[in-house]
Amino acid sequence: MTTHEANKKGSSTKLNVILLLLVLAIIIVPQVIKSDAEFGGADGEAEAAISEINPDYKPWFSSFFEPASGEIESLLFASQAALGAGIVGYYIGTTRTKHKMKEEK
Repeated sequence: MTTHEANKKGSSTKLNVILLLLVLAIIIVPQVIKSDAEFGGADGEAEAAISEINPDYKPWFSSFFEPASGEIESLLFASQAALGAGIVGYYIGTTRTKHKMKEEK
């Protein structure tokens, strides 16, 4: 491994650590600042706004599947997000690898 490659790897590791710390800060800081707050989703906010504007409104659509609890709903949402992130990560990884292989030729 050359000195340039070692420096590049070291700076990449530093960047990854900094990004990880920023992600943790984004997750932890709101929990500490507003520890008693309820972090609800946009669906509940939209339903409340619609009910306020038109109390007689009746939804024209209902879900065909309702999770048994909020925890299961969160698990399904997180699984969906992880799957999407995996697909995007795979695409980015294969694209970068193809680009690097073209450069090496």
